[in-house]
Amino acid sequence: MLRLTKKADYSLIALKHFAARQRESGEAVSAKEVADTCGIPLPLLSKLLQKLGKTGFLVSEYGTNGGYRLARDPGRISALEVIRAIDGPVVLANCFTDSLRCDHSSRCTVRRPLKRIHEAILRLLESVSIQDMLQDSEDAGQHESMRDTLVALQTSSKNLDPHGPLGTGKEMTLLGK
Repeated sequence: MLRLTKKADYSLIALKHFAARQRESGEAVSAKEVADTCGIPLPLLSKLLQKLGKTGFLVSEYGTNGGYRLARDPGRISALEVIRAIDGPVVLANCFTDSLRCDHSSRCTVRRPLKRIHEAILRLLESVSIQDMLQDSEDAGQHESMRDTLVALQTSSKNLDPHGPLGTGKEMTLLGK
């Protein structure tokens, strides 16, 4: 099964949080704030932040207002880069690597289709940036807010007296109902 590791997932979540905070305030963010806000265990997050710093995604700042901030524009950090930095190469099947071999590769009938799938996954991960993730979550938040508003309007329209306060039966209904 194709699945992100917890470390890669937490790294992407943390980087998205840094991007959001950087846009809001431009200030460095503490590991504790990220852990508390994102629900990531602090000991694991601390190790991930160190690795993200060593691989050029974050810079650390010392002092009373210290913490971490993105080293690059979030639009220039791809999901693939982060996953590779944390987990190493993305491998769909052993036959696509130089170091691992499959005993069945000489007879394999799905190698080429799997290679195309593998390459498509890599292109997709490369095409999604931290900025894209931030934008997608903001768009989702707006859609959820709009959906909640529509549900509230639908609910309140069901509670209206169909005959209206004057009993005319000509009440304006919400959402065309």
